[in-house]
This record gives sequence, C-alpha cells and structure tokens, in this order.
Amino acid sequence: MPRAVSANALQPAEPWCPEAETSAWGHHHEWTWRRQPSRRNQNQQWTCHWRVLGPSHGPALVLLHGFGASSGHWRRIAPKLAAQGWQVFSLDLLGFGASEQSGIRQGGPLDNRIWGQQTAAFLQEIVQRPAVLVGNSLGGLSALTTAVLTPDLVRALVAAPLPDPALLQPVPRRRSPWRRRWQRGWLSLIVQLIPLQWIVPVIARSKLIRLGLQGAYTCSITNDLDLQQLICRPARRPTAARALRAMTLGMGLRPSGATAPALLEQLATTQLPMLMLWGRNDRFVPLSVGQKVVDQHPWVELKVLNHCGHCSHDEDPNQFLNALLPWLDRNLGNSRPAGDVQQI
Repeated sequence: MPRAVSANALQPAEPWCPEAETSAWGHHHEWTWRRQPSRRNQNQQWTCHWRVLGPSHGPALVLLHGFGASSGHWRRIAPKLAAQGWQVFSLDLLGFGASEQSGIRQGGPLDNRIWGQQTAAFLQEIVQRPAVLVGNSLGGLSALTTAVLTPDLVRALVAAPLPDPALLQPVPRRRSPWRRRWQRGWLSLIVQLIPLQWIVPVIARSKLIRLGLQGAYTCSITNDLDLQQLICRPARRPTAARALRAMTLGMGLRPSGATAPALLEQLATTQLPMLMLWGRNDRFVPLSVGQKVVDQHPWVELKVLNHCGHCSHDEDPNQFLNALLPWLDRNLGNSRPAGDVQQI
C-alpha cells in the first residue's frame, strides 16, 4: 500500500464495483480531490477512483488511460509491471471510469489542464514521491500537461501515443477578444443543443461502441467482452452525457498554451526524458504525427510497435513492455529491485 494514504482514500468505489471486472487488477480506492481555489473555482472537490499494485518499496509508475477508457484498461500491463518491481498506480481521470463525472455547472469545462492538475494532486497526495507517467492517448496528453505543471514530480514521461489536433493544425497564439467570444458562443450553443442525454445512453447500449472501439485495434475484439464492458459501463452512468458535454466544450476552447505543441516547447527546457510509443497501424492518430513531433523535437524518442493500433498496451503488452522497460532503465538507471525482476 502507498505510504501515509489519507482516510478519504479508502472509501468504497461507486457507482459500480470495478473489482467485479473479469480481469480486475490491483487494490481499489477512492480519493477526494479538493481543487485549489482560484478566481474561477471555489471549494470544488471530486471523488476519484484509483488502483495500486506492486511492492510498496518499488519505484512509482502511474498509468493514465485514454478517452472513454479507465484504469481497468491497463489490465494486461499493470500486473507485468508490478512483477518487474514497480509500484503501479492508475487513476480514473475526472469524467471517466468510476471517478466523478462532473458537468459544466459542477466544475466547468473539462480539458487536459484539469486532468493534468488532477494527476499532479494525485502524485502529491497519494503517490507522495516522483513517478514515471505512462499515458495512452488522452492520458498521454494529460501526462505531458502534468509534467509541465510539476516537473519535479515526474521522473520520465511516456505517451502511447500523443494525440492533439494542434499537432496537425496549430492553434493561433493570439486571437482577438471578439474572436474568442464568438468561438466560445457558437461552440457553447452547439454543445447545449445536441441532446447528448438521449444520444449517449442509446449508443452505450448498442453495437456502435464496439464498432468504434474496433477502430482502435488491429485484432478482433468481438469476443473480448471484458474490454467492451470497460468502455460501456462508464457511458451508461446517468452523468455520462454532462461529462461528455463538458469535455467537448473544454477541449474545443483550450488556449494555445494548453495544446501539445506549446507544452512540448515548455517541456524541452526541463530535460525530462520523454518517449512516444506508436502503433504502426494506428487509425486514430497516424504515425506521421509522431514522426512530425520527433522532427520538431529531436530530444523526444519514438518507438514504433508493429501490428498494433491505437491501444498497443492492450493489444500487444509484451511488445509494449519490451520497448518501455529498456528505455526506462537507460534513462533512469536500473531502479527496480533486483529480486523482483522477471523476464517478459
């Protein structure tokens, strides 16, 4: 167990029991994140679900899931990392999994700045020491944001892969006030007019989620019922629609400083090791995006995983770890307990 865990971290998970998953891993807990008050937020707090597995004396590694997923999506990676001597944590980002699904009225728009702040607070309050961050897709962008916010709490950063539309079409650094108001107005109107409270439950109970999820994999997921439930369960919660609305508005209205190109420029000054793991057959975020990042930032390393799509950590965990672990050893030194190391 992590050291000095606060009492509110040990409450039972709601609204469903993640331990009931077919491939459940780790010890499940809840943590109340009390966001630091500012001019825009006062006394905001949210319930967040997290897991931990592995020796308490091992170096810390935090896994961050992608869009629509949860900590359960690391089902094939976390036990293997724990067997290698890491103490593995995984956090359900706000709006996903079993964490609270706040809406615009409850907490404002959701974007990678919020998830970065959540992860930074998780490192400070629960992990309580610097950790390696490994994120899939949106989790990779959130990990990058965390590393920029609190570089002293991040030992190394891995994005598998790194998605952001701004990597293809950068957001203008300066937009006139009238243009910002106009963009906020029309996007807010569209987001409010779309009846997500009806659309999301229908999609969550149909085959459309499985069809969309299949696009993230090169192998067939037809018989992987556990994977399908990992994605469907959070979408069936009554608060899912409001969280999706908050995400759509938040990600659509981010300032240029919160996009991946600007974050990468800031991270370059910290000399923090960064690796990108990219499925060669990724249909959601093509490999050309990763190659463009490396061309612009040669200090970032890129490893391509063959026969993998957008979720390489779940599709081919052995290939994923065989790329990840040597890179960690090379950049951090062999910090894993020698007695716990096993061959993958």
